[in-house]
Amino acid sequence: MKSMTTIHPVLLCGGSGTRLWPLSRKSYPKQFARLTGEESLFQASARRLSGPGFAPPMVVTGGDFRFIVTEQLAGAEIAPAAVVIEPAARNTAPAILAAALMLAARDPEALMLVAPSDHVIPDAARFREAVQAAAPEALAGRIVTFGIRPERAETGYGWLELAHAPEAGFAPVPQPLVRFVEKPDAATAADLLASGRHLWNAGIFLFSVPAILAAFDAHAPGLLADARAAVEGAQADLGFTRLAPGPWGALPDISIDYAVMEKAPNLSVVPYGGVWSDLGGWDAVWRESHPDAAGVVAHGAATAIDCTNTLLRSEAGSLQLVGIGLDGIVAVAMPDAVLVAHKDRAQDVKLAVASLKKQGAAQAETFPRDHRPWGWFESLVVGQRFQVKRIVVHPGAALSLQSHHHRSEHWIVVEGTARVTIDGEQRLVTENQSVYIPLGAVHRMENPGKLPMVLIEVQTGAYLGEDDIIRYEDVYARGQGAKG
Repeated sequence: MKSMTTIHPVLLCGGSGTRLWPLSRKSYPKQFARLTGEESLFQASARRLSGPGFAPPMVVTGGDFRFIVTEQLAGAEIAPAAVVIEPAARNTAPAILAAALMLAARDPEALMLVAPSDHVIPDAARFREAVQAAAPEALAGRIVTFGIRPERAETGYGWLELAHAPEAGFAPVPQPLVRFVEKPDAATAADLLASGRHLWNAGIFLFSVPAILAAFDAHAPGLLADARAAVEGAQADLGFTRLAPGPWGALPDISIDYAVMEKAPNLSVVPYGGVWSDLGGWDAVWRESHPDAAGVVAHGAATAIDCTNTLLRSEAGSLQLVGIGLDGIVAVAMPDAVLVAHKDRAQDVKLAVASLKKQGAAQAETFPRDHRPWGWFESLVVGQRFQVKRIVVHPGAALSLQSHHHRSEHWIVVEGTARVTIDGEQRLVTENQSVYIPLGAVHRMENPGKLPMVLIEVQTGAYLGEDDIIRYEDVYARGQGAKG
């Protein structure tokens, strides 16, 4: 039996969260959402790139997402090789370069597979076979990209031009890349589809560490010094690796395509004939959600009556979404925002986000569920001088020891048991019991159990902002004013 080459996956986990608003937002981009199955796109990506032939993944993400990343990896029972924190978003070229430099320190000849963490590839086994088929090319010093069999004249993707049509059945046989094609207009896309020699560009790459470092040296040498300084100055932080912010901030915002790929002469393409989508809009979610005979997808508490070619999605169990006589409509309901759009205008959702940002609406960027290293909370009711929250604390987790200048709190445990400390006095609060935290009291909440603990918090006071915290101790090493 032919032995497998070990591949080191690098999952890119950033994103602005605008194209699938309101489910995806800047504080909770689409890769963390369960859009097409029981797992998030990020979890499915990590699982797809694990098992025989794959080393543990390296994840490159932003500081705001680090605890979501570790929580979701734990939920998928995948231990990462590293979770690398970018001090600021700098696009794919700096992220890939930093990952290559870090991997070079451990395994200078390693093969690294760079993949976005928000793609849908249902046939994981077939994709892994394509990756292994590409490995000999990468070992020989080629930079390999994966071209997707096009299903339509898509204008939202870049394309790849091949010297000749892929082999029958889209066998994963590498061939040289002729050129990259920018996102085309409709007429050009139709020509590309008809040619039989053009594939969609998935933005997934396989290469050796020496090959990609040589490519940066040849085509984007200006990035190397600052990237090396950011990696050499990186600091360990609670199991994360934080790149040095000074040199990282000096790096340009540039994609790997513009920095390297469109200039490199040693590129190969491996065709992939399976299903693939980057879920770049609600129209793509509709397509990948297996519409019924009438073209209808109804997800969650949603009901379609005499509808066609329509997506109805309710993400709030208490909110019933009903569509009657709709055709070609996307309707997505969240607890704090509702989107209704024609499916043909799915790519314009970002206009709604921009408009809401101008209005100062929190819904533009902030997800209603706020994730923290210890769990999460969501606001249920907000009034003039009060707020009601649901708080979920993971088993064994603890909030910081803290006090507040402007509010008092009342906690009611509804699931599990809380260990509560108030001004040095500790007590256990079990289901259906409550405790009062006076204004200024030094307090902490912990979950000593093996199941999530859920409580309802009622805050009252003149100011209820998340920055009203004096923090005395914190197992997560957060500073004053940090949330949670």
